[in-house]
Amino acid sequence: MAIPVPLPLGGDPFGSMYESISELTERIKDTLEADFAEVAAHGELTNLARPKSGHIYFSLRDAGASVRGVMWKSDAQRLAFDLEDGLAVRVLGRLTVYPPRGDYQVVVRQLEPEGIGALELAFRQLFARLAAEGLFDVERKRPLPRFPRRIVVVTSPTGAAVRDLLQVTGRRWPATEILIAPARVQGVGAGAEIAAAIATANAVAAADLIIVARGGGSAEDLRAFNEEVVARAIAGSRLPVVSAVGHEVDVTLADLAADRRALTPSEAGEISVPDGREIAMHLDRLAGRIHQVSRLRIQEARAILDGIAARAKSAIRRNLDDHRHHLERAAASLEALSPLGVLARGYSLTFREDGMTLVRSPGDVRPGDLILTRLGTGEVASRVVEGPSGVPSS
Repeated sequence: MAIPVPLPLGGDPFGSMYESISELTERIKDTLEADFAEVAAHGELTNLARPKSGHIYFSLRDAGASVRGVMWKSDAQRLAFDLEDGLAVRVLGRLTVYPPRGDYQVVVRQLEPEGIGALELAFRQLFARLAAEGLFDVERKRPLPRFPRRIVVVTSPTGAAVRDLLQVTGRRWPATEILIAPARVQGVGAGAEIAAAIATANAVAAADLIIVARGGGSAEDLRAFNEEVVARAIAGSRLPVVSAVGHEVDVTLADLAADRRALTPSEAGEISVPDGREIAMHLDRLAGRIHQVSRLRIQEARAILDGIAARAKSAIRRNLDDHRHHLERAAASLEALSPLGVLARGYSLTFREDGMTLVRSPGDVRPGDLILTRLGTGEVASRVVEGPSGVPSS
């Protein structure tokens, strides 16, 4: 229990030295802001807040302490990357005191990630966000046209990239028409120009393919091809897109979003159009194979036709033999029933004078009638001298 200490009999020793809390806070504020007008510190971001005002509020902490921080809107707009809790940063700013709470805080005018550059961090964050949306998925990549009629190249019309590309495509497949959609490929605003040129290329009639090209350069030179607006323009393109940016070791968001990546602008020309010489040799090989296959097919067909002809001839011969045997049997049967056969065995046939009417009985003739008797080997003419019942001829 605290024991109150009585004031000395002479009254309050501080007298008029007492000051208000506001006065005390103001004096502390003046002292801190004068002694800590410039501070440089590093720590981990926490309690990050972004109100509608555009200012950024947070705390900076390490293992032993924590201090409030604020970045006003004008400075926050210059950040190239997104802030997030747990991010290790380095800050430059000044100390100030917020009188209503008596808290001191760091007013940060410059902030960068610790251990990694701001642009690299911004690139990684943008890559992660676009990848999560599926812009780089293999499943959405489209095949390139085999024989493009018209290609639109988005590039600087004065750069070496377009000259290399035109030389390669002209040598390999002159039938393809190459159009240029001009755009700046580096510098402030280049990303927006590239995206606009891609939109223009998609509106070109009879276009089959878009090539986005730029020659080599530093990471800063290629920065436009790592901008979100360019990656989204490529991913949203109606036509397939080949990206040919920088050298082999350079990989940009444009490369990742494109349907096909070329290591150089020259390679873009090689993968975008066929090689006329290879096509000609391929056609020659096909013609040779067609000739060879046709010859074999003709030989096979001839062999088949010869086989059919031989079988047909054999079948006809067998059929003729069958008919011949059948006719011989029929002839034998007819011959057995023929009157001529009967005559050959000693019988005869008698006809009236007309040679057609067969005399079957004596009543068929009268005395004096001429009759014909057909024998096995000829005919004999006779005249009837006696009619039926012995009636003599007159």
